[in-house]
Amino acid sequence: MMQYLVVSLALCATICSAAQTRNMPIQAIAYLIGPVQSDNTQVKGNVTFTQNDCGQNVHVRVQLEGLKEGKHGFHIHEKGDLTNGCLSMGAHYNPDKVDHGGPDHEVRHVGDLGNLEANSTGIIDITYTDQVITLTGKLGIIGRGVVLHELEDDLGLGNHTDSKKTGNAGGRIACGVIGINSDVDEWPCRDGGAGALRYSFSILTVIVAFIMARSLD
Repeated sequence: MMQYLVVSLALCATICSAAQTRNMPIQAIAYLIGPVQSDNTQVKGNVTFTQNDCGQNVHVRVQLEGLKEGKHGFHIHEKGDLTNGCLSMGAHYNPDKVDHGGPDHEVRHVGDLGNLEANSTGIIDITYTDQVITLTGKLGIIGRGVVLHELEDDLGLGNHTDSKKTGNAGGRIACGVIGINSDVDEWPCRDGGAGALRYSFSILTVIVAFIMARSLD
């Protein structure tokens, strides 16, 4: 009986170890740029996304210049397509097919990142955390578009017909494609982390039951 117990524990250690997800921070970056305006200004800069581990929140660093002072809607869009400039990036990234909202709302598009506020010199330099977007898995944002809008996003709370769709944030004044910015030998979270662990425990249960049955023969 003892030898079967030892084998079971060894199997448990092996399977659980294999199922654990590597702690591997990954980073993605988008270079945003817009057309040159009549006053010779141009919106441009970087947006950096960092996720320290599978399932954790994403830290967003925004460094932009050339803006008009005030709030501007900021969203992840469904396509990383620049063939027709910002217009070809499609709608907000919304895999759940729900109404538009603010970043802290219970109901929101995955791509709803709210507003960024430019200072009096036209600069945005801010770091914040979003609890919905992810860099990994089937809903990962890498390869999709980032768009900055002309106007303030009403977060779905306005009376305009576009409020529940786009936040009535106006035209697209700058955009870019989110690309990987990490040296990743093995893509983290690819197999689903917790799901893989649950699957491994299911296998282990069957194995242990089989061993116990054999021990009673």
